[in-house]
Amino acid sequence: MKSFWKYIISKQGLFYKSLLILASSLLILYIFPFGGQFKYEFQKGRAWQYSDFYSPFDFSILKTDEEINNDKEEVLKSLKPYLRSDIILRDQVFKNYSVEFYNFFQKENLTIQVDSLYNFGVQQLNEIYKFGVLPPNYTHKGNLSIFLIQEQTEISININQLFRSEAIFDFLSKKLINSSYNKYEDLYKDLFFEIITPNITLDNEFFEKQKEQSLQNISKSKGFIASGDFIVAEGELVDEKTYKILDSLRSEFISKQGEQNSLWIIFGYSILIVLTFTLLLLFLYAYRFGIYEDNRKLTFIFFNILIVIIAVTAIINYDTGYVFAVPICILPLIIKAFFDARLGLFTHVLTILLIGFIVPNSFEFVFLQITAGVITIQSVEQLYRRANLFISVGQIVLVYMIGYIAFTSIQEGSLLKLNLTPIALFMLNGLLMLFVQPLIYIYERIFGLVSDVSLLELSDTNSILLKELSDKAPGTFNHSLQVANLAEAAANEIGANTLLVRVGALYHDIGKLKSPSYFSENQTASVSPHDELSPLKSAKIIIDHVIEGITIAEKYKIPDRIIDFIRTHHGTSLVYYFYKKQQEITPEDIDVEKFKYPGPKPFSKETAILMMADSVEAASKSLKSPSLNDLKFFIDKIIDGKMSEKQFNSSDITFSEIEIVKKVLYKKLINVYQLRIEYPE
Repeated sequence: MKSFWKYIISKQGLFYKSLLILASSLLILYIFPFGGQFKYEFQKGRAWQYSDFYSPFDFSILKTDEEINNDKEEVLKSLKPYLRSDIILRDQVFKNYSVEFYNFFQKENLTIQVDSLYNFGVQQLNEIYKFGVLPPNYTHKGNLSIFLIQEQTEISININQLFRSEAIFDFLSKKLINSSYNKYEDLYKDLFFEIITPNITLDNEFFEKQKEQSLQNISKSKGFIASGDFIVAEGELVDEKTYKILDSLRSEFISKQGEQNSLWIIFGYSILIVLTFTLLLLFLYAYRFGIYEDNRKLTFIFFNILIVIIAVTAIINYDTGYVFAVPICILPLIIKAFFDARLGLFTHVLTILLIGFIVPNSFEFVFLQITAGVITIQSVEQLYRRANLFISVGQIVLVYMIGYIAFTSIQEGSLLKLNLTPIALFMLNGLLMLFVQPLIYIYERIFGLVSDVSLLELSDTNSILLKELSDKAPGTFNHSLQVANLAEAAANEIGANTLLVRVGALYHDIGKLKSPSYFSENQTASVSPHDELSPLKSAKIIIDHVIEGITIAEKYKIPDRIIDFIRTHHGTSLVYYFYKKQQEITPEDIDVEKFKYPGPKPFSKETAILMMADSVEAASKSLKSPSLNDLKFFIDKIIDGKMSEKQFNSSDITFSEIEIVKKVLYKKLINVYQLRIEYPE
């Protein structure tokens, strides 16, 4: 089963791609909280762009979350706590009194009748337990008016009518101060301290039930609009009141549509989701064919899109207010780290369009996220440098904040109603984005891709493979270093990935390790081994360094992203020197294809830059004391020759960028040949 799955993944046909689109679409359809779509777009503070609008059906004006929360606070403030009086415990206190009274008073020389003293104590107990005794140090929360439950009876009283345990001594002192029983005050205090037991408890279970019931009874609407009622005129500004009415109408419409036409809604969403993924594949087919052919890379891109959509959906299902905490801009960061900026932005935009179906205030969300995505793509260079990531995250959070403040200003007409919660969510979003670096490392291990962090490791010239190249083929190694410097400078000028170009240049000729002496830069003697070979055999050895390079790179587990430079650095060009020699021998019977490199042609800016730098650097070795004009003509001739062979047609490099690369190579070679500009006398 595992081998079958690997076979399916490795196939480059449409079957796996179709399966990928279908599975992704079904997953999104399953998790999306779908509802009908209201066909009118509106925002607070903007004019109504449609004709005069009347209510299509009866509906209630919904309260805002803030209004509902205020109602809840009012209900909770007015809600009376429930306390329960234990009658059995109270009766037990009276029984204890009848026993303990005589134990306390029989030892005394009484000047008053015992019955009188006893009845006085009973009177005080009745007053103390009229409603009940609170526990020691009881702290009351909420309404002072409470409900007291005594057996099956419920009465409303003030909390202060209940007796507090700690007040027993003050109570007795006040009762006895002007009484004929005051000489027995200490005895009464000792007795009451012994027998008084709190019998009031807070009935939390009953209170919570009443609280839940009261909160459920809160109305979520604050008005009613009948069918046919006028709502807003064409060109009229959508103020806060009108916005609430329209928002309530939209919610009711979505609810009705979801209940009545759920199958048609799912059908419509299915088409849009499949269309979105198809657009992504078409983009890859047209502009990133290498990725389109690699189902592993396709799976990686689709996987990251789904992860972002699942995260947003989960947050929306929990609380839509937290949607801006999801670090969506991690997606373009990751895609750019493994591929390029253009694909990162395109993927990000398509993902945001999909998420826009389910988020509230979709225009605001889409605008902010696309803007942040653009900033992400433009600001993050050399992600392996930690400072760059922190700077980029700071810029993204700043864009979020500026955009949110602008929308609040438009919708509310003031910044006084600015909510600080979204700003805190933006900052949390930024913190979560910092996890992109460990995430990239994980993806490298799972999907076998390579990021700039890995490229930095590969650029170490002390690595095993480059060390072997410098030992066995020192001329090739020095040539690779020169090409790396030229290509890196050119890439920097046109905004290509400089680190990728440099690493690609360092490894592009490792195939020459197989037969280093057959390449001129490694030859020290005046005699060449090609002198004893036929032009066809020599051409095969030269051409095979590409194939050998791919084999060696795979053996040393060099990433495909670097192997692409080995494959494409000669494109499908001709081994011209040996082709011309063969023409001299057999001018009429020549198979041109045997003198051509197998290709493919460069398919990115970076691989195109390497082809130009490699061709110019290698050929420049034949120049003997060139002038500035000679050098310029030489560079133009070589690169224009590659263009005439249509070697750059598959890459996304422009004519203007090729001209810039020419100028950079010209400047660099001036320094190599130590040429000086000739000033007129």
